[in-house]
Amino acid sequence: MATYIGAIDQGTSSSRFMVFDKQGNIVESHQTEFPQYYPDAGWCEHDPIEILDSVTLCINETVEKMKARGLNPADIKAVGITNQRETTVVWDRLTGEPLHNAVVWLDTRTRSTVEKLVARTPTKKTDYYQGKCGLPFSTYFSGVKLRWLLDNKPEIETAHKEGRLMFGNIDSWLIYRLTGGAAGGVHVTDVTNASRTMFMNLRSLTWDDEICSFFEINKDILPRVASSSEVYGHFADGPLKGFPISGDLGDQQAAFVGQRCTKPGTVKNTYVRSGVPTVRLFSLFTRP
Repeated sequence: MATYIGAIDQGTSSSRFMVFDKQGNIVESHQTEFPQYYPDAGWCEHDPIEILDSVTLCINETVEKMKARGLNPADIKAVGITNQRETTVVWDRLTGEPLHNAVVWLDTRTRSTVEKLVARTPTKKTDYYQGKCGLPFSTYFSGVKLRWLLDNKPEIETAHKEGRLMFGNIDSWLIYRLTGGAAGGVHVTDVTNASRTMFMNLRSLTWDDEICSFFEINKDILPRVASSSEVYGHFADGPLKGFPISGDLGDQQAAFVGQRCTKPGTVKNTYVRSGVPTVRLFSLFTRP
């Protein structure tokens, strides 16, 4: 009996679903693009529902291609997710529906938010929390994007105060909706995605109380931080209903592992099409 692994690759401009065999060969796949929205100069947004629909389409099309070739989709034993990092989604706990378009990682609308946050720190420097979370204050990271949404969208701040707000990156949004949404969906993220929010303490791998308090957010809006390889939940419906979702990695970290950068000092560079600076990751593994 064949055994396959499925992978959702949710990127900045397109989504893919790929099925691999035990040897790592691609058995079947499907890819589709989705719209980009630019409401103002330096702004970039995605519609979270369009992202979800693009992923669902890719899964459905891949399954149909497998069937057409006489392959059994039931032989897919698990599905993992890799995703564009930092892109910020907020949704309503009661309805499971987005409260705003996703603010994409490359969006720079939060420059004034960064300035305000830095001004509130004792040192007035962007690296004030870098020793804890590994990140400086920057337009890049999810925590700053969330703070902008809370400051500028009254309906989001109201949901926050009423305990209805849920926050996550694209991985959290997809896992939540694919496992049932408001009807019991799992609210979770992995350590690689959590590490791009500014909220996670790199030593404890948990949400940091001090940083969350500084950003003035309630921790109950945040997903549970989990490892990158465990069963988070199961597909609630569709052709993969009941199949486990058991892998979650930010796309750059996923590529890092895929390129076998396991030796200390190994470096991976990613040259991004959007023209932003090179993404560079260093290996700090102490053992293989």
